Amino acid sequence: MVKKMWDMLLPIMIVVASNCFYHIFSKSTPHGINAFGTLMITYLTATIITGIFFIFIVKPENVLLELGKINWASIGLGIAIIGLEAGYLFAYRVGWQVNTAPLIANTCLAIALIFIGALLYKESITIKQLAGIVICLIGIILINI
Repeated sequence: MVKKMWDMLLPIMIVVASNCFYHIFSKSTPHGINAFGTLMITYLTATIITGIFFIFIVKPENVLLELGKINWASIGLGIAIIGLEAGYLFAYRVGWQVNTAPLIANTCLAIALIFIGALLYKESITIKQLAGIVICLIGIILINI
């Protein structure tokens, strides 16, 4: 039971910690630098580190076999990440605060994903979720007043 709970919590802890650093680093990126230049270095760093992990985990002799399993979703994810990264860089450059931009963005994201889940994955929308959407929208209004 404890191992199962840890297995569930560890990925979320990684996401939360990584998101905290992500926003600190995004907010700390100099305003005068070209956003896509800095993202290029960001992705070069990520490419090197993930490449090392990938080769270490799958063993060099299995690299081509594993790469052959990749589908279109990896390319789509890369495009989505560029939009995410650039969007936050631009948001911070125009004055969004680190304690507001992610909150607003993630609240809107959560609302959108409820409907995406229903449309694409046939997930049900419950009364609790609809009430949550209303509360989230009220929260967005209160934050922006």
